[in-house]
Amino acid sequence: MKKYIILAAVMLSVFSASAQTTWTNDPQHSRLGFVVKHLMISEIDGRFTDFNATVTTSKPDYSDAKITLKAKVASINTDVDARDAHLKTADFFDAEKYPMLTFKSTKLVKVTSKKGFIYGNLTFHGITKSIKLDVTFFGKVVNPMNKHTTAGFQVKGVLKRTDYNLGSKFPEALISNDIKIIANVEFSPDK
Repeated sequence: MKKYIILAAVMLSVFSASAQTTWTNDPQHSRLGFVVKHLMISEIDGRFTDFNATVTTSKPDYSDAKITLKAKVASINTDVDARDAHLKTADFFDAEKYPMLTFKSTKLVKVTSKKGFIYGNLTFHGITKSIKLDVTFFGKVVNPMNKHTTAGFQVKGVLKRTDYNLGSKFPEALISNDIKIIANVEFSPDK
């Protein structure tokens, strides 16, 4: 009988350790942003205000995490209405034809307990490309306001707008080819 109890305890711990959890971003405490150089003398930043991201993992260190992100292109916001309207046109994102921006991770590489890389496929403007992003894990706490476990991450990277045929009429002297990506995201497990 004792052997069966020990075996059941081991099986339960293995099952618990491999149970997948899905974490969803907290929209009020998450930001998906970007930065481009304008005229090669200043930086203009913006963000997508309507996006959701999920992380599915069975390991507490997130080393097996699968990450997906979807953002509505029409939610682009640079705090200048005329510029936002132009960015939504066929000159840039063509939000009517390509309404969603998506990212799906393919691999995570842990460098330290707090830093690593996320590899995945980014799709927007009808084009999918593989990208590599830096990720920093800020930690995990119980949020005193809602009593949910909350994990914080920052993701950074650079992509080329020419890889996505974005703003091809505009030379690099006007708008940089490099687009910096920066996302600060808080996640909590789905209940």
